[in-house]
Amino acid sequence: MRKRTVWIATAVLLSGCTVGPDFHPPAPPMVTGYTAMALPAQTESAPVPGGEAQRFVQGTDIPAGWWTMFHSEALNAVVRDAVRANPTLSAAQASLRNAMENVRAQIALYYPQVTANLSTSGNRQSAQLAPVLNSNALLYGLYQAQLNTSWTVDVFGGNRRQVEVLQAQADAQRYQLDATWLALTANVVAAAIQEAALRGQIEAANQVIQSISDALAIMRRQMELGQIAGAEVAAQEAALALAKQSLPPLEKQLAQERDLLTALSGRLPDNEPGERFDLASLQLPQDLPLSLPSKLVEQRPDIKVAEENLHAANAAIGVAEANMFPQITLTADLGTVASRIGDLVQPESAFWSLGGNLLEPVFEAGRLQHLTRAAQAAYEQSAASYRNTVLTAFQNVADALHALESDAELLNAAVATEAAASRSLAIARRQLELGQIQYLGLLTAQQAYQQALIGRVQAQASRLADSAALFQALGGGWWNEQDSIVPATASATP
Repeated sequence: MRKRTVWIATAVLLSGCTVGPDFHPPAPPMVTGYTAMALPAQTESAPVPGGEAQRFVQGTDIPAGWWTMFHSEALNAVVRDAVRANPTLSAAQASLRNAMENVRAQIALYYPQVTANLSTSGNRQSAQLAPVLNSNALLYGLYQAQLNTSWTVDVFGGNRRQVEVLQAQADAQRYQLDATWLALTANVVAAAIQEAALRGQIEAANQVIQSISDALAIMRRQMELGQIAGAEVAAQEAALALAKQSLPPLEKQLAQERDLLTALSGRLPDNEPGERFDLASLQLPQDLPLSLPSKLVEQRPDIKVAEENLHAANAAIGVAEANMFPQITLTADLGTVASRIGDLVQPESAFWSLGGNLLEPVFEAGRLQHLTRAAQAAYEQSAASYRNTVLTAFQNVADALHALESDAELLNAAVATEAAASRSLAIARRQLELGQIQYLGLLTAQQAYQQALIGRVQAQASRLADSAALFQALGGGWWNEQDSIVPATASATP
C-alpha cells in the first residue's frame, strides 16, 4: 500500500494537474435575422447616380477589400496608402509582437533555470580561528566555478494557467490589430465619402448662387425700366449675399476633411493625397453581402477581443487557485572551488548539492481567498462586457440595414422634391421676366430649390456612407486579409 502511494504521488508530481475552470467559448446567439421584420428583396431606386436599388445577399462572405465594391481606383489607392503608412496599424502590430514575446517568456518557466557563476576573492583568515586551508596559510585566494539549477515544478498548473492568461491576452491583441485595420479602412472610406458629399454641396450652393445672380440681373434691368422698386432689388441682393455666406463653412469642412484623409494616409498636411473624390466617382454597391447572424460573433473583431478577455479572466481564476496550493522547487548545484585557479579542474575540488523546497501557505489572513474571489468577479465582469459587445454588434448591423432602407426612400423623395422645386423656380423665373410675379414668390421658390438640391446631395452621400457602415458592422472581411495584417513575427502561436 505504501509503495502504491509513493507511485501515485510520483505520477502526480511529474504529470501535474491544472486547477481552475477550463474555458469554453460562449455560444452564438440563436437568432435567424438582424431585424424584427424581414428585409425586403431590394431597396427603392431613384433616377439619379447612386439611386440604384440595393439587394441584400444572405449568407455571402465579405471580401477582404470591401472598399473595392465602390469601384473607385482613387479610393483603392488611398486605402492602400493608409494601410501601408498609418502609424496606428504599426503600433498595433508592435503591441501584438510584445504580447507574443511575453507568452514565450512565460513558457520558458516550464523548464529548469540554469545559471553559471565564476567568482574570485582574496582573503586573510584570523589567526584566532582554525585555518581554512590545509596548508594552514592565513592569506589565500579563493576561486569558484559553479552551475546553479532551479526548477519550480508546476504541479497544480499555476504556470500553465498564467501562460493561458498571456496567450489569451496575445490573441486579444491580435484581434485588436484586426479591429484597428477595420477602423482605419472604414475611416478612410468615410472621409472620402464625406469629401464627395461636401464637394456636392459646394457645387449645389454655386448652382443656387448662379440662379439668384441671374434673377438679380433681370430685376436690375426691370428697375432701370421702372417696373419694380429698388427695395425688391435690395432684397434680392441680400438673398445673394446670404447664399454666398453658405460657401465658406462648406469649404472649411472640405479642407478639414482633406486634412483628415491626409493624416489617415500617414502623410503630413503639406503632402496631401492627389486623389479627389466626388459623388460621381463613387459607385453605390448594389449587391450587399449579408453574413448569417451566427457568423457575426466570429467576424466582429471587437467580439473576438471581448471573448479573449473573457478567456484570460477565466484562466486568471486558475492562477489564483493555484497560489493556494503548495509550491515545490527543486535545486541542484555543481561546481569546483580551490585556492589556485589551476586546481579548479582537480577532482578533489568538486562539490555538489541537491535540494528541494516545499512552500505551503499557512496563514495569509484570507488574502488568497479574497484574490480568488476577485478573479471570479473579474470573470463575471468580462462575461457581462462580452454580452454587451455582442448586443452592440447586432445593433450596429440592424441600424445599418434600417438606414439603408430609409436612405433609399429618402433619396427617392429628395429627387422628386428637387424636380418639383426646379420646375417651380423655372416658372417663377419666367414669370419674373414677364413681370407677373412678386419678389416674395421668387424668394420662396429659390429657398425651396436650394433646400431640395442640398437634400438630394446629402441623401446620395448617406446611401454611400451607410453602405460602408454595413460592411464595417459585419466585420469588414479581415479574416480574408489576415496574412497581410498580422506581421510574420507574431503569426505563430507558441
